[in-house]
Amino acid sequence: MNWIVLGYSLAGVLGLALVARWLRLGESRISSEAQARETAEQMLAGFVAHGALLGTDGNAALVAGNGAIAILKRHGAKIAARRLVAPLGLTQAIEGVRVETGERLFGGVLLFGVVADEVRALEASVGRASGVVVTLH
Repeated sequence: MNWIVLGYSLAGVLGLALVARWLRLGESRISSEAQARETAEQMLAGFVAHGALLGTDGNAALVAGNGAIAILKRHGAKIAARRLVAPLGLTQAIEGVRVETGERLFGGVLLFGVVADEVRALEASVGRASGVVVTLH
């Protein structure tokens, strides 16, 4: 193999990577609670958001809505969403809290930097907003 061709190929790949980074292509970070609420409303039919809880790394969010909770997570260059109903299956980890979705393909979602009490408070707000009484144990 010719070393000059290899050098040009490597330079081309690095150049394309820099252009993609400069244009922020493929960046799907959830940057704010407002963005999380808006994304949930756009992705889930009939969902009206009233509160959100965002992981500190921007990879996942929980959004409280009308009788349900939306869970958002980064999935490649896009954001994926699912609708969940209370009570949520939670596992407290060192990094944060893991929310189990019950879907094998979607999997559990880690909310980095969030504790279970914050998730339970968001869950309770769904019950209050929809008129449903939720009893927490």
